[in-house]
Amino acid sequence: MRTWFITGASRGFGALIAQRALANGDAVVATARSAKSVREHLGEQANLLALDLDVTNEAQAQQAAKAAVDRFGSIDVLVNNAGYGLLGAVEEATAQEIEALYRTNVFGMLAVTRAVLPYMRRQRSGRILNLSSIGGYRSSAGWGVYCSTKFAVEGLTEALAVELAPLGIHVTAVEPGYFRTDFLDQTSLKTSAPSIADYHETSGAMRTFAAGANHQQPGDPEKLAGVLVDFAAAPNPPVRLPLGSDTVAAIEAKNAETVSLLEAWRAVSVSTDFNAPGRAGGGARASR
Repeated sequence: MRTWFITGASRGFGALIAQRALANGDAVVATARSAKSVREHLGEQANLLALDLDVTNEAQAQQAAKAAVDRFGSIDVLVNNAGYGLLGAVEEATAQEIEALYRTNVFGMLAVTRAVLPYMRRQRSGRILNLSSIGGYRSSAGWGVYCSTKFAVEGLTEALAVELAPLGIHVTAVEPGYFRTDFLDQTSLKTSAPSIADYHETSGAMRTFAAGANHQQPGDPEKLAGVLVDFAAAPNPPVRLPLGSDTVAAIEAKNAETVSLLEAWRAVSVSTDFNAPGRAGGGARASR
């Protein structure tokens, strides 16, 4: 039996993963800002510990991790799922909106991870699944600030994976595309109030698209939950796990663009090294 520690477990991916893990016979520490909302969603179960946790409160994260180990003896899988979206052009987002988003999506993930890691290091085992997004691999108009938080999640995940591998702890950034959850609802998505007319064709168009795409997304969240519960036991897991056909297509497109960029600008890119001894200086021109 494994013990899961899941943030943002009162609804969406978090609740579905918790349900699947419990059905699998595992123990689950399901956290949310309100433990009551978790119990209302998941019910009272012997293998379930519902805890209040505001991920932006580092002391509360430390207390929750200790409570998990006191109850079940270990934390085997950490799912950093808590987070929300912000829709609007970069210029349209207020400083308060940006800071609040980073407090949850980045600093909150860090607070929980730092609280759990001492127990995983002591065990010399563990899995960490950081819920990123296709927006953590490729940004887009209207999602710039949100995507920047997920780019941060990806960078932290890559570093953690290298740092923790010798200790038997695996770390993966999970990259969902558009899944049919409540992510595009007001409960999970904030929209910057200012709307600047000059962005009508870019971020403005994305606002319209997001409204129409709500609950029409191609991804099945039940299938994602099943994949992740199985994935937590996979040997040699990858550092990134793309989920959704739209994610796969977006990654392929960006990788192709990167290959083209290197082909076009390779001479300029490598020209900035120091000259080899005995080699005359001189700049290089772009090959186009």
